Amino acid sequence: MATSRESSSVTPIMESTETDGAHVKQESSHSPLRDEEWRAMKTIIDALYDHREQDGHDPSKIFHRKVNKRIVPDYYDVIKEPIAMSTLKAKLNNRDYRTFAEFVRDCALISHNAQTYNRPEAQAYQDALSIKGVLEATLQNLADQKVIAPEVAILPDLGEIPPADPQPPEEEDDDDDDDDEDDEDDEIDESEDEGGKKKRRRGRPSAAAIAKREAESKDDGGQKAVDTDARRKRGRPPRVDTPMEARIKAVLKGIRKPKNDLGQIMIHHFEKLPDKATMPEYFVEIKEPIAIELIKRKQKRKKYQSVDHFMKDVDTMFNNAKSYNQDESQIYKDAVVLQSEAHKLAEQEKLKPDTDYVMEEGRLPLPNGILHNGELWKVGDWVHIQNPNDVTKPIVAQIYRTWQDTEGQKWVNACWYYRPEQTIHQYEKHFYPSEVVKTGQYRDHHIDEIIDRCFVMFFTRYSRGRPRGLPADKEVYVCEARYNEEKHKLNKIKTWASCLPDEVRDKDYEMDLFEGIRKVKKVPSPLLHMLKEDAKEDDDIPKPRWGADNAPPVVGAVHKGARDENQSPPPEPTPSPPPPPPPPPPPQPARQVSNMSTHETNNHPRNSELENTTGGTASQAFTSDSTQGRGAHAQSSYTQQPTQQYHQHSASPAPLPNQQYSQPIATYAPQTHHNTFPPTPHVAHVDQYSTPQSRYTQSQMSGRIGALPGANLNASRAVEVYHLSDSANLSIPEDIREQFHRDEHGRVLFFTTPPLDVLPPVKKGEAMGHSVRYMAEMIRRENALKEKRKQDEVMWLEEETKQKRARIEDESSFAKKVKELTHKAVQVLGKQLADGTDNILKEVYGNKWEEGKELEKRKLEFQQNEQKKKLDEATTVARSIKEKGAIPLRKGGVFLDDIDPRF
Repeated sequence: MATSRESSSVTPIMESTETDGAHVKQESSHSPLRDEEWRAMKTIIDALYDHREQDGHDPSKIFHRKVNKRIVPDYYDVIKEPIAMSTLKAKLNNRDYRTFAEFVRDCALISHNAQTYNRPEAQAYQDALSIKGVLEATLQNLADQKVIAPEVAILPDLGEIPPADPQPPEEEDDDDDDDDEDDEDDEIDESEDEGGKKKRRRGRPSAAAIAKREAESKDDGGQKAVDTDARRKRGRPPRVDTPMEARIKAVLKGIRKPKNDLGQIMIHHFEKLPDKATMPEYFVEIKEPIAIELIKRKQKRKKYQSVDHFMKDVDTMFNNAKSYNQDESQIYKDAVVLQSEAHKLAEQEKLKPDTDYVMEEGRLPLPNGILHNGELWKVGDWVHIQNPNDVTKPIVAQIYRTWQDTEGQKWVNACWYYRPEQTIHQYEKHFYPSEVVKTGQYRDHHIDEIIDRCFVMFFTRYSRGRPRGLPADKEVYVCEARYNEEKHKLNKIKTWASCLPDEVRDKDYEMDLFEGIRKVKKVPSPLLHMLKEDAKEDDDIPKPRWGADNAPPVVGAVHKGARDENQSPPPEPTPSPPPPPPPPPPPQPARQVSNMSTHETNNHPRNSELENTTGGTASQAFTSDSTQGRGAHAQSSYTQQPTQQYHQHSASPAPLPNQQYSQPIATYAPQTHHNTFPPTPHVAHVDQYSTPQSRYTQSQMSGRIGALPGANLNASRAVEVYHLSDSANLSIPEDIREQFHRDEHGRVLFFTTPPLDVLPPVKKGEAMGHSVRYMAEMIRRENALKEKRKQDEVMWLEEETKQKRARIEDESSFAKKVKELTHKAVQVLGKQLADGTDNILKEVYGNKWEEGKELEKRKLEFQQNEQKKKLDEATTVARSIKEKGAIPLRKGGVFLDDIDPRF
């Protein structure tokens, strides 16, 4: 957000990429200008630098340096003579001007360039007018004082200021669309720019670029545009806003319209925060800095829970401006007006019904996801989608939107990830197994088209583990690059978050780590067999073969063109095994020296720098020591060392072998033997070391002197500790000594090997393993992880039991309520039937309806009794027939009472 102490502008304030005074002449001592004129030039430049407006704004600051070509590349296409005030100062200091009119023209060119490039409502345009007025007033003053001629005080005609192109109406939707993929597009621009230069997309394309694109489309008959629309459809997910999100966007759009008395759009002051490098005091005074840019980002990532939540940030932004700026400044006044306008718009939006915010095509957003086939599908889920071109290779995609149409059908919008065989790439390109690449395809799919779940991991995490909770039968893919279908380029992804939906960018997933990092080897292109035998580097790029409309290509292609700049070369073939090593040299006799054993010095280098310096020369060094050390006396020449230096690659200041130590003669204590090896140029010198004292005795070291034949150079050895002499130790600053291990006398300890308990190699010839402490920590971590998983499982079972018990209680309570309500309903129904019967009787019998009711009741009782008798008789007959079973026909006759007892 800009402030009155540093005003914003369309033209950014950046360090110049060009050298000031590029046209400085070498010979300038014979300038025809008078000293008085040179002083007048300095007066004019000082006046431009010192001018301030009423609110304290410095209009010249934006013109101190030339515009950075990398930031605003089209500036130098429009402005043919770029210049800045630093150029004026450089030319003045070098006395490059031949006439005063030349200086006046350069001064006038600054404001003319700003007016040519910027729109009249831009701050840079207004600043140019301000310094132009200062320049004219100062020149007129010098002319009045007879310092310069009156005709020189008139600014030259540098050409007509071109009229500004009509500015398109501001549409919040377009701005939001641009913001939706800022991160992604910026990363694409950085990767795809040829020549290694980075380009950043800055706003909408210029009119010239649009005209050029339209002309190219006309030249090819529109086939390219048709192909792009019909197949690639690169873009962004459809807009599916909830009513609350639509209200927030309406407020943001509304506050972009008001203008102040100067004709400036007020909200421009609040678009971005001030530069932290140029205005650090703003961030010291303002504890919660926020600007429109940050508010829109939070809105886009769905951080606001309500309109009131959003308005809190809006109030914070305007309150910051009012707190930091003076009451009479323009920014303060604009903040007051915009804050009032924002609250008015928010109240108006909250009064509108949700039906006023129905999205295009009647889409109803489903922010909580879609429940389908017993599973919840939500934004951020990785899925397999039906591929009509090849059912064996479903589309790998990530859900970006979920909604319901006017007919109640549920839909998702997903971003496709192509398989390598669906892309066009250079034939030497290698891929990971199960690799996919991100595309710009955002397609709508019916929820029925989703097959199952999958997962895509960034290549930096793919070899480390597997997403926790993902079933073992679900596919896991790896992604390293994004695919540009227009240029057929694969660009490495720098920020994985820029590839994800806004709703899940700030979320991370847990992983079940492998026991170690798995090595994943890339494999050649699966389309390598499609490369023609006569293919050449200058052949046209082949095209993919398309199938169904809403599906990726059936198959891509490979070409023999040059590799992309960001494409790694193909991996080298596996080398053949090395030849057997030569036999070891015969062992040399061990000799004790004053500080360390020969075995340690010559056969056991301690760090990489030492191996590079002395490797391969151990035997020669030993010979030098053997021949020279025997006759060496303590009074050999020693040169005084100005300062002590220590090896920079060690955690502790360990003494280095194969070097000559020096000590001032006045403080040197003679000893029997001394190393006389020539100093190594890459190793720092240190002072003479004393023999081990205290608990680090000579006998402790002598047991470790000498090298056994065939000894393993990587074998773990006991730690050996040394210290400097007292005088050398005291020469080390105390604050330095406190940073290292010291003995009881405060002397710095030096270790020839890291003080670690290292496990021996499992097999002969292998490198040493980790330390015991490290391995114990790994085991402890694994046990803790297992224990945590066990606790999580127990907690999950307990939670499942609680939920089951709660469901049973809910069902029991529901059944009880149903029974009670049924009983009440029966009672109410009986009462209603009784009341209805009374009403009927009143209509039939009139005032004697009660007597009629008794009559009807008796009739009903009589009918019921008759029916009961018939039922009893029927029951008796049935029982009698069942008891008799059968009627014999041998008798003289069969009577009716034999069958029915009623007769």
